[in-house]
Amino acid sequence: MSSQEEILSDGRFSRITRDPRFWEMPEKERKVKIDKRFRAMFHDKKFKLKYTVDKRGRPVNYTSTENLRKFYALSESDSDLSESDSKEHTEKKKKKKKGKLKGQTDS
Repeated sequence: MSSQEEILSDGRFSRITRDPRFWEMPEKERKVKIDKRFRAMFHDKKFKLKYTVDKRGRPVNYTSTENLRKFYALSESDSDLSESDSKEHTEKKKKKKKGKLKGQTDS
């Protein structure tokens, strides 16, 4: 800690604290906001890869969806819609299954 204080007190590096290029990015702005059209990438099997080793050969146990959640977020206005859309989507699936079952019994 004292080395950081020494660096900041040094005249050559004093502008680092005032220059926005060196500021840390806020947590809210770190993730890229995507809209509801691309929300399928969080749960679709096409986007899911299971890694066993990292790029240096060390064993790991995670999937690519964890990385997607780390770097991408649904936009706030769409996240509320996505919850209601997912409910509607499951209801439509149930209706389709019921319709297919009725069609099969009639045949």
